[in-house]
Amino acid sequence: MASSEIDRYLSVGDARVALDPEGYLIDLSQWTPAVAEALAVEDGRQLTAEHWEVIEVIRDFYARYGASPAMRPLVKAVGQALGPEKGRSLHLMKLFPDSPAKVAARLAGLPKPANCL
Repeated sequence: MASSEIDRYLSVGDARVALDPEGYLIDLSQWTPAVAEALAVEDGRQLTAEHWEVIEVIRDFYARYGASPAMRPLVKAVGQALGPEKGRSLHLMKLFPDSPAKVAARLAGLPKPANCL
């Protein structure tokens, strides 16, 4: 992306991570678990083991399909990977209020899902 699309930088240890205006990483290769933690802190979130399970699922989805999943594919992928209890919209809304697909993708260092406002 062009530098004009950089909105700000997130400091994580010695690294400066460029973010777009919506808080998504400009360079996906800069993602680390520490970056996810820093993004979560900015949002006032504390990442738990359940959050990390979903982050792993969404990163695997991206590696497999080359896109961040919108809500329905995210629910399906989580259900397949973690079981039917966790693969429910209500569970994901509890973990990632507002927009689970968008928030999880951002924390996972992935692009904003298509079809998410």
